[in-house]
Amino acid sequence: MGILRCTILLLSLSAVCLPAYGRHDEPAASAGTDSPAGPAVEEMRRQRGLVDISHVFVPEGQWIFGGTASYSAHANDDYTFFIVEKINSDGYTFKVSPLIGYALRNNMVLGMRFVYGRSLLKVDSGELNLGDEESGTHLTAEYYYSLKHSYSAAAIWRQYIPLGRNRRIALFNEMSLTLGGHQKKFAADSPVRGTYETGYSVSLGVSPGLIAFATNTMAVEVNVGVMGLSYTHAHQDHNRVREGDVKSSLMNFKINLLSIGLGVSFYL
Repeated sequence: MGILRCTILLLSLSAVCLPAYGRHDEPAASAGTDSPAGPAVEEMRRQRGLVDISHVFVPEGQWIFGGTASYSAHANDDYTFFIVEKINSDGYTFKVSPLIGYALRNNMVLGMRFVYGRSLLKVDSGELNLGDEESGTHLTAEYYYSLKHSYSAAAIWRQYIPLGRNRRIALFNEMSLTLGGHQKKFAADSPVRGTYETGYSVSLGVSPGLIAFATNTMAVEVNVGVMGLSYTHAHQDHNRVREGDVKSSLMNFKINLLSIGLGVSFYL
């Protein structure tokens, strides 16, 4: 009788529990049809806790105008720099980079950046002294001239990352595809030996940065290149007699201190 009672009790519990398991499995199956691989991408962002994706930092439909500009000049008169003496030179470097963009979606901007640069270096004289006057090495330069023009256009994609619900400061990541060209002129010695160079370049870069609004429409931003791919081809004509070509490629996965940019932009 004891065995019969236990068998009846187990069958009764099974009859009660089976429907309960069936009701529990139905919501899980329906949830799996929406995202069988797990949470959606937006939900994963929320769980990560890095950014409130519902917060709008740059609203859809906003135009952005901005850019950077820099200028430097130098002049040396009998200047000594370590082992280089009697330097007489002058020159300058100029660069301007306007930017225009449009927010296709909240916190996402597509745009164009244009860059023009010009640099000039003229060295009238200079001496390189290694060792003493009798047994040392002495190199002199009586004339050197270098002029360079560079120009490029870049398509950019920028994603803003709000810092919580802060409306004044945010991070951003900028990706750019750049096409550009350059022209160079070199001249040295007497009689003059000259070289003329033209070339073009293609590059893909990633530049994260930080933006801070000073007013409701004006912002100051800084970015730095951390990754890039580039290819450059240049052709040289030396004294209209000899010609040469150079090709170079670069893959960079480190912080490039020479690409740090500081600029001002207007959000209208």
